Amino acid sequence: MTYLLYCLACLISYVQLFSSPNTAFASSLEADALLRWKASFQNQTKNNLTSWAYYPKANTIPCNVWTGISCNTAASVNRINLTNSGIQGTLYEFPFLSLPNLEYIDLSLNQLFGAIPSQISSLSKLIYLDLSYNNLSGKIPPEIGLLNNLQVLHLFENQLNGSIPREIGQLKFLNELSLETNNLQGPIPASFGNLSNLEGLYMQENYLTGAIPPSFGNLEHLTTIYLYNNQLSGSLPSEIGNLKSLVELCIDNNNLSGPIPSSLGDLTNLTHLYLYKNNLSGTIPKEIGNLKSIVDLELGQNQLNGSIPTSLGDLSNLEILFLRANKLSGSIPQEMENLTNNFSGYLPQKICQGGSLENFTAHTNHLIGPIPKSLKTCKSLVRVRLEGNQLTGNISEDFGAYPNLQFIDLSHNKLHGELSQLWGQCPQLATLRIAGNNLTGGIPPEISHATQIHELDLSSNSLVGVIPKDFRRLTSLMKLMLNGNQLWGPIPSEFGSLTDFEYLDLSTNKFNESIPGIFGELLQLHYLNLSNNKFSQEIPFQLGKLVHMSQLDLSHNSLEGKIPSEMSSMRSLETLKLSHNNLTGLIPTSFDAMHGLNDIDISYNQLQGPIPNNKAFQNAQMEGNNGLCGNVGGLKPCNHSVEHKHTSRKAFLIIFPILGTLLLAFLAFVLIGRRSRRKQEQEIEQSNMHESFFSISNFDGRKMYGEIMEATNGFDVIHCIGKGGQGSVYKAKLPSGSIVAVKKFHQTLDGEEASRKEFLNEIRALTQIRHRNIVKFLGFCSSAHHSFLVYEYLETGSLAAILSNENEAKKLDWSTRVRIVKGVAHALCYMHHDCSPPIVHRDITSSNILLHCDYEPCVSDFVTAKLLNPDSSNWTALAGTYGYVAPELAYTMKVTEKCDVYSFGVLSLEVIMGKQLGDFVSSFSFPSTTYANILLKDVLDQRLPPPTPQVLDELITIARLSIACRHSHPQSRPTMHMVSKVLSFQPASSSRGPDDTTLEQLIKI
Repeated sequence: MTYLLYCLACLISYVQLFSSPNTAFASSLEADALLRWKASFQNQTKNNLTSWAYYPKANTIPCNVWTGISCNTAASVNRINLTNSGIQGTLYEFPFLSLPNLEYIDLSLNQLFGAIPSQISSLSKLIYLDLSYNNLSGKIPPEIGLLNNLQVLHLFENQLNGSIPREIGQLKFLNELSLETNNLQGPIPASFGNLSNLEGLYMQENYLTGAIPPSFGNLEHLTTIYLYNNQLSGSLPSEIGNLKSLVELCIDNNNLSGPIPSSLGDLTNLTHLYLYKNNLSGTIPKEIGNLKSIVDLELGQNQLNGSIPTSLGDLSNLEILFLRANKLSGSIPQEMENLTNNFSGYLPQKICQGGSLENFTAHTNHLIGPIPKSLKTCKSLVRVRLEGNQLTGNISEDFGAYPNLQFIDLSHNKLHGELSQLWGQCPQLATLRIAGNNLTGGIPPEISHATQIHELDLSSNSLVGVIPKDFRRLTSLMKLMLNGNQLWGPIPSEFGSLTDFEYLDLSTNKFNESIPGIFGELLQLHYLNLSNNKFSQEIPFQLGKLVHMSQLDLSHNSLEGKIPSEMSSMRSLETLKLSHNNLTGLIPTSFDAMHGLNDIDISYNQLQGPIPNNKAFQNAQMEGNNGLCGNVGGLKPCNHSVEHKHTSRKAFLIIFPILGTLLLAFLAFVLIGRRSRRKQEQEIEQSNMHESFFSISNFDGRKMYGEIMEATNGFDVIHCIGKGGQGSVYKAKLPSGSIVAVKKFHQTLDGEEASRKEFLNEIRALTQIRHRNIVKFLGFCSSAHHSFLVYEYLETGSLAAILSNENEAKKLDWSTRVRIVKGVAHALCYMHHDCSPPIVHRDITSSNILLHCDYEPCVSDFVTAKLLNPDSSNWTALAGTYGYVAPELAYTMKVTEKCDVYSFGVLSLEVIMGKQLGDFVSSFSFPSTTYANILLKDVLDQRLPPPTPQVLDELITIARLSIACRHSHPQSRPTMHMVSKVLSFQPASSSRGPDDTTLEQLIKI
């Protein structure tokens, strides 16, 4: 009871205080000051501050009423949180002097520009300041050093320049300092050594120069140092060994030189040490073995020499070890990535003693001696790269079965022995490379049990026997290299089931019999090398079906017969080698059209007759064919009289019977053509009476209408390539040779004249769009019978179709998918922010994203697009595709750019997940409690191999933005300008994206 009376007394006191005249007056002054700042914004109607307004019948008190404003017990503003509020303006009018009690400011994820005013120093009570993810420029004002109570300072992801002011070193209570991803230059101030309470220091992705101050050794509470991707030089100060609390030290991609200080061995809490891509020299100190907590150790691409210390075997928690690209002696090339490695010494036998090693990379060194025995039982291994050394040992004894292994490269060492059947007991294995060793024996059929293998390279060994028929189980196999062995026998017919093949090299073996025609079924094949074998009989004509083939080598065999004319269908072919065979007859004249050829070798055969009229044949290697002729050096001129005689006789026998048939066909064609032409003229006359034609680009409207009607045979279904709710899409080849896509609407678009006129006005506005990621709009036709849009035709098709096709989806690797997301973001940014008036698409889906042959994305289908008129409400009927439509449209029907932002979020998730999300995506709205249990690695498309560390950083950014774009409140979604800007930033090439990252953690990244 006493406690209740006490609370009641406090409540009464608070109400009295809050309602006192002086308090209300002071609060009203603060409100006035904040409203003056709001009035300076460039986007008055597009921010999230609609609640900021005067109340005429009472004093205006913003506390807990205005969005993002909180107050202390005296009703004075002490907290401003306006993150991601759509603010577009500066800080020049911010009321620094009018808010004396302000303790917390978060203005991140907006569009603030201009400099940070020096008046910020008046906020003497400020504890938290976050201005990240804006467009702020200019120098960091040294007056920030007067904010004596500041604990958190976030200025990252801006365009700040100049040097870092040494006055920041006066902030003795500072706990976290984030200045990354700006244009900051100059040295790191030595005064930072005074920040005794600092725990997190983030200054990566700038242009900082000079040495790391030894005063850093004073920062005993520091847990994280991120200085990567700068231009820091000098040696790594030994004083860093004093930072006993340090967990992450990332100083990669700088110009540091000198040795790695042994004092780093004192950092027993360190889990991540990144020193790669520097100029560090000397040996790896044995004290590194004291880092008992280390998980990821990356020392590659330096000038380290000497042996790998055996103490690394004591790192029981080590998961990733990168020692690649170092150099023993000699001059230092400027191109650090191309360094030749000269590590010498043995691999420590206890390299996997802790049993947690996942990623071990020490390739392209001069390592000698046997493979460590501990690797055989290291079941945690995921990725191993030891190629390009001088390692020895029996491969059948040194490796075991690995349940998690995905990638292993042991190529170009001195390993011997036979392949073990245990490789088939690696269920996750995607890449197995053991090229350039001394392997003997046959290929064990048991390898086929590793059905996830994408790449198998056993080339340049001494393998014997036949290719196991069980290889038919390797349906994921894309690259197979068995060249440079002593394999024999025929190519198994079971190869026909390996339809994902892209690269096949069986050269320099003893394969015999004929080249199987089933190769013609491997439609994805772009490289095929069967040279230096004992193949006989004819070249199978089925090879002509390989339209993606770019390099074909059948040389040095015993092939005979003619060159199949069907091979001229291989329009992607660039290199063709048929030399040293027994080929006879004429070279097909259809080779004239193979304009992609640039390297041809048909020497040492028995070919005869004229060479094709193709530029590539002018420089081809053709010696050893005595019967060839043509106007090329080294060949005799063709005898046209003899040739003409034989040709004339053949022509008479063939052409004369055809002439009679053609005459009859011509008469029938004239009769039918007159009737068809009369009907078409009637249609055009009717359309001229009712509607108009629009001339766009270089097309004449009326002419284009007639050409499209003829090309599609009056929109015959055989020309239809897609259907939707509003119409069908047809492929039309015009007389000019150009191919266009025509979207024909099911019925006349809008019956009323006013609606039709508005729609046509919007079509005219769309003709002004010019962007590489927006499909080119060629024209629009409207008649009494047909209304259709004309676009450029993109052969690759839609993103939705490719993602839904298992084979095609695998071609969209992670880098390509990132490029697709970026392209769509840039297109929407252009529509929303660079078009006047802005254009909202309203139907951003994977079906409406078309792809060029190089998978460059293009936004298409603007029939639902809406021009945002600043003088109207922009209310409209609901449009879009279920699953992509922003939820607010269900009850407001008001179109804004944030509708497209929502759809983009759905699309981006679909791209990285590889499937339409359906009901699953409903759990991805923000905020959501489901994120805690969803791992990023489980969300990514499982059809692709895991992304590289570089690409993983970009995928993390896309996932984070996708979640933000799908915020349930439109004003809390980022703009496409902001999304485009964030995606344009290229992340550092590192391994900072853990596989166990959850979507909940992504929100905080």
